[in-house]
Amino acid sequence: MKGSAMEAEIVEADILLPSLLPFKRTQMSEKYPKGHARGRHWKHLKQILQAENYQNFPADEPNYINIESPPSMYPAKKLCDITGFEARYTDPRTNLRYANIEVFKRIRSLPNEYVQRYLALRNAAVVLK
Repeated sequence: MKGSAMEAEIVEADILLPSLLPFKRTQMSEKYPKGHARGRHWKHLKQILQAENYQNFPADEPNYINIESPPSMYPAKKLCDITGFEARYTDPRTNLRYANIEVFKRIRSLPNEYVQRYLALRNAAVVLK
């Protein structure tokens, strides 16, 4: 009976609690309804190109479509012909670049025709004897 008396007092006092208390965590579904982004929305290059309407720009003005850059001041990185990792070493017999000893062992076990194919991929085809 005491419980119902307290409820009656609260109702009579017209005390209304807010629907969302500041200390209570909100559900993500309430905060971000379906279809809305949670944070910053990033545009893809294709979307940027469509939005900018680059046909109206002068041809000599740099933009995303005609951007040109000078050659690099740094030397090109030498990559392993087998793995694609940065290669510190070159096999003197085959001229293939390799990154570690496991790759070196693999290179030495390759037939000559495969070595020629790897060199051709790098545009460094050499006739090996």
